[in-house]
Amino acid sequence: MRNSIGRISLRKKIIGAVLGITLIVLTFSIGGLFEDVDAGQIVVIQAPITGKLSVYKEPGWVGQWFGKATHYEKSAQFWFNTTKNVDRSIDVRWNDAGTAKISGSVRYKMPLSDDRIIELHSIYGSQEALENDLIETNIKKSIYMTGPLMSSKESYAEKRSYLIQLIEDQAARGVYQTIQKDIKAVDPISGQEKTVTVVEIQYDTTNGNTPRQEVSPLKRYGITLSHLSIEGIKYDDKVESQIEAQRKATMEVQTAMAKSKEAEQRALTAEKEGEARAAEAKWEQEVIAAKEVTQAEMRRKVAEEDVKTAELHKKQMILEGEGEAAKKRLVMQADGALKQKLDTWLKAEEMKWNAFAQFKGNLVPLYQSGSAGNNGNNAMQYMELMGLKAMKDISLDMSTK
Repeated sequence: MRNSIGRISLRKKIIGAVLGITLIVLTFSIGGLFEDVDAGQIVVIQAPITGKLSVYKEPGWVGQWFGKATHYEKSAQFWFNTTKNVDRSIDVRWNDAGTAKISGSVRYKMPLSDDRIIELHSIYGSQEALENDLIETNIKKSIYMTGPLMSSKESYAEKRSYLIQLIEDQAARGVYQTIQKDIKAVDPISGQEKTVTVVEIQYDTTNGNTPRQEVSPLKRYGITLSHLSIEGIKYDDKVESQIEAQRKATMEVQTAMAKSKEAEQRALTAEKEGEARAAEAKWEQEVIAAKEVTQAEMRRKVAEEDVKTAELHKKQMILEGEGEAAKKRLVMQADGALKQKLDTWLKAEEMKWNAFAQFKGNLVPLYQSGSAGNNGNNAMQYMELMGLKAMKDISLDMSTK
């Protein structure tokens, strides 16, 4: 009885130990059973026995079954720059023998085809190796082949944007077929003419394409590039000094041109101001002349109106005179101009009697001789004769009709 109980207890202990060990093993190996696929990643799992490669691109948990899982970013940024610990900038040599180190970055995107992903994984085995052995190598080659297509100055100034275009295009599609030419050029610093070997891109004039020396491996594997950015170009000391000297010379030329343009502008401004003043003075004179013409025209019109008024007044006076004459003539025809005659006779009588009143002589003779003398007075007779004469002159008939 005791032996059977002991055997059962021992069996339970063994089973418990086995379960415990199994649980411990499962706990430590559960990470090899499943793998989490992130939304922005591609996971390649290699089976532990057969070595079969499986590609997973959809997010979620997948069965790993103790296989080897390798993660790749679907899209990543590759940097070729200088940090405190690592210098990944890329050397370049220009067609004027100047050198520099280019720093920047480029974004690349992995293919989504299982066959191409497996091919890339089989060759490079990890994303780090892919960047170091494929992306970086291809960018270096493109930069190296772009350098001879321009001078140090051109890469610094007028062809800076073209430099980015050439690097990205050659990295994505393949390096160009080029030809070398010796040309005469003037040294921008010394001003002396010199022979320079330049490299030019060959173009297919029949179809307008640019022939390539080889197809880019990135294109062959389905990797695409975008957003190439150059953070900086570190030129060697000699090139830096040349660029600085040329920059100063260019600045001086630009300053001189700016001053010249400023002087021209001042002269033009002065000329325009003079023309404006002259035009203003001309218009002022024309305004004055216009005013004078207007005033003269007004005076002329006023004078014409005055003449018309005078003519009308003249006609009025003539008509009034003719009317008055006709009136007087009719009056005279009616009464023989009696009133006028009487007025005239009255004035003559007034003059006569005024004269008679002022006479100082003797109106009556002091003595009279003879008996046959005239009873009248000579003065009185004279006055009567004068009155009769006046009446005769004015044809005044005093008799009662």
